[in-house]
Amino acid sequence: MSTTLKIASWNINSVRARIGIVEQFLRSESPDVLCLQETKVVDADFPAAAFQDLGYVHQMIRGQRMHHGVAILSRIPLHEDRHHDWQANGEARHVGVRLDCGIRLENVYIPAGGDIPDRALNPKFGQKLDFIERMTRWSEECDCPTILVGDFNVAPLECDVWSHKQLLKVVSHTPIEVEALTRLQSSNDWVDLGRHFHPAPKRLHTWWSYRSPDFSKNDRGRRLDHMWATRDVAAQATEHHVHEICRSWLKPSDHVPLVTEFVL
Repeated sequence: MSTTLKIASWNINSVRARIGIVEQFLRSESPDVLCLQETKVVDADFPAAAFQDLGYVHQMIRGQRMHHGVAILSRIPLHEDRHHDWQANGEARHVGVRLDCGIRLENVYIPAGGDIPDRALNPKFGQKLDFIERMTRWSEECDCPTILVGDFNVAPLECDVWSHKQLLKVVSHTPIEVEALTRLQSSNDWVDLGRHFHPAPKRLHTWWSYRSPDFSKNDRGRRLDHMWATRDVAAQATEHHVHEICRSWLKPSDHVPLVTEFVL
């Protein structure tokens, strides 16, 4: 008998500040597992009870004060909590678990990389590239069914941004970042589930800057958030949705959630 698995991923940009819309989303979509990035809270202050009240009693969290932070909240058991220091400085940017079905679920928040796309002038940009390179080395050794989700902070395809020409020199869409992410993807033949279900050049944005008074009016979005899967797991995926409506909710994140459904 087949079972379904529904996984959501969302850069929430402070889980405590936006717990209201997280609860709204969970009540509406009822994913089995929710992966959050940029929780911005130490573990002791994480709003665990709010998730428990909605049935997400299995929780793997890794946070730090005011910055970064990742969490996996689940209605189904989680095992083998692990984290990788791909930033090589102790920042809370990854947490991974194993599900009962044997699939590994890896939740990552790749650094934004600052504003200047030059390693010599901007150390944050170099840290971002090094982070992706460390992920690539890990990916080469990844030998089990795996789902990799999170805020990758890279929009790789021309159609993943509102203007390829205008953003070529803007961090998140520069050729060097795209090349780095492409190497990561090819290192284990990852399937980009977003583009698997919504092939290029279809519009598919997941982030809009707060600087725009009305994000929907000029629609200057980018696809910074991703869900990838190893080939064996991708073959079991049945649907993938970007919940753009969440960007218009009260006190929104600048990112919106992604949801993929699988039949196992």
